[in-house]
Amino acid sequence: MRILVVGSGGREHALCWKIAASPLTGKLFCAPGNAGIAQAAECVAIGAEDVETLTEFAAAENIDLVVVGPEAPLVKGLVDRLEAAGIRAFGPTQKAAEIEGSKGFMKDLCARHNIPTARYRRFTDAAPAKAFARTLPPPVVVKADGLAAGKGVIICNTHSEAEAAIDGMMVGHQFGQAGDSVVVEEFLDGEELSFFALSDGTHVLPMISAQDHKRVGDGDTGPNTGGMGAYSPAPVATREIEARIMREIVQPAVTGLKAEGRPFKGVLFAGIMVTGDGPKLIEFNARFGDPECEVLCIRMMSDIVPALVACADGTLEDFALRWYPESALTIVMATRGYPGSSKPGSVIRNLPEERDDAIVFHCGTKKNAAGEIEAHGGRVLAVTALGKTVREAQAKAYQVVDQIQWPEGFCRRDIGWRAIAREEK
Repeated sequence: MRILVVGSGGREHALCWKIAASPLTGKLFCAPGNAGIAQAAECVAIGAEDVETLTEFAAAENIDLVVVGPEAPLVKGLVDRLEAAGIRAFGPTQKAAEIEGSKGFMKDLCARHNIPTARYRRFTDAAPAKAFARTLPPPVVVKADGLAAGKGVIICNTHSEAEAAIDGMMVGHQFGQAGDSVVVEEFLDGEELSFFALSDGTHVLPMISAQDHKRVGDGDTGPNTGGMGAYSPAPVATREIEARIMREIVQPAVTGLKAEGRPFKGVLFAGIMVTGDGPKLIEFNARFGDPECEVLCIRMMSDIVPALVACADGTLEDFALRWYPESALTIVMATRGYPGSSKPGSVIRNLPEERDDAIVFHCGTKKNAAGEIEAHGGRVLAVTALGKTVREAQAKAYQVVDQIQWPEGFCRRDIGWRAIAREEK
């Protein structure tokens, strides 16, 4: 098969690495890709949101399957355009991708189909949003309705902070048009996990759980980021919890979207808070998480390509996936200053070769004229390792981190701490 992966981050590097290993893969392209992805695929200089040029390229190259990595091209309708051109694509249509493109739409879907989630209201005006926020006990959660690169959620410890967050989004345009509408909701207390399931529009196949680390600093301190690390499996995701997530959250969403004329094909990523009352939905995403995709791909024993094709073709019923029993852990190395402004162009040296139990996925890299790897972006590398336990996977991953020579980079030093605390009880 001739396959095109769309995107340029660690998620897309992991997908390309896994797809390249499939005997079904003949030729693999990635648009636009990065320096690490270039080791597994031919990189093409087309932006991930350039819907028309991507479609033209896929048609000219007789692509058999397009795998869309990031959310922005999904929300812009890339899958619709590809399918209209007769090209098979993995990912939801624009109408189905609204489950991530609009947090307000997602919350309203939950209300219509009795999916457990936090109490909320959505607003297009700041004054009533502030009034509702004052009715909720702190902390209060304020979310930009649209896409904000994983940074549009602010947890406010006081009502004054909530009012400032609302003003920042709706008046100060902190997140551009994404914050013209906001969702204000109650804070869910518990332990968070990431749960993934494949869908062909009707049938749903559960994958495996992971746990992300959103805060930039050790001990879960500092501002939210796109993700500073992850591990899989998440011990909080017991068989009972996973069964409830499928029964109460994932399947009702897929069934509801189909009933509303928005059949969801692709991977449904449910951000879950495990509360004292059981699992509740924080948000849905319409694509693989990053850095969760890295730990999913290294743990996946099955060939990924047939699963992607089954989702696109509507043949997921009776499909199965096999997973390695080992734990996986990934550590994100970011440019100093992230999640604020960061300076591109610093050189990364001494990147280790791939091992059976460890690999460095590239999230934001380029090669300079001298052939050196440079950092370009906030999150730059995702150092990923396998181990019999999370502690062992953590030790291997930090061993690799400490080999890399990149003074301008940093990482958290406590990735996996919750799972390790459970292991060592």
